Amino acid sequence: MSALSGSGIVLASNSASRKAMLEAAGVAFEARSADVDERALEAEMENAEPSEVAQALAAAKAAAVADERVVLGSDSLVEVEGRRFDKPASREQAAEHLRFFSGKVMTLHSAAALARDGQIVWVGSDFARLRVRELSAEFIEAYLDAEWPEVSYCVGVFRIEGPGVQLFESIMGDQFTVLGMPLLQVLDALREEGVLAL
Repeated sequence: MSALSGSGIVLASNSASRKAMLEAAGVAFEARSADVDERALEAEMENAEPSEVAQALAAAKAAAVADERVVLGSDSLVEVEGRRFDKPASREQAAEHLRFFSGKVMTLHSAAALARDGQIVWVGSDFARLRVRELSAEFIEAYLDAEWPEVSYCVGVFRIEGPGVQLFESIMGDQFTVLGMPLLQVLDALREEGVLAL
């Protein structure tokens, strides 16, 4: 294992985009799902700011995976016109979300947290603003024909690294945040924790 990749961490997620980010950055990791009732936690924090909810979910995931190594939890949350959106539960709901997003600005909150032995040692977050173009009914159907069920795992019903980029007119924010994790903050925190070389 190289000094660049460090001693390795646990990623409390099976998200393909988060795995790809860590792999591309040269961070050694083992992926392991976290057993967290996300909907229950969101319900408890119904009146909290979206960034706070994303941070709480990321922290809950990191703390849920007990390991002597550093555990990285991450979560993303979408807000449009003051309304929070979860991953779509069905193709019909995905279409409803896309119709609502059409012509509006989506705020994507991405958070991450690090834990050691179940104790949170760091939490960070960032956000991006994505302007959704006017989406026709025909486009939405064709898009879901191509991208369902893969986008059922994605808040915002898109994979920016795939056809999901066609949803947007403009994007303001860090590319890693849009992919689902504030990676530069995470890398800095891993250096602070002694996992990666300074």
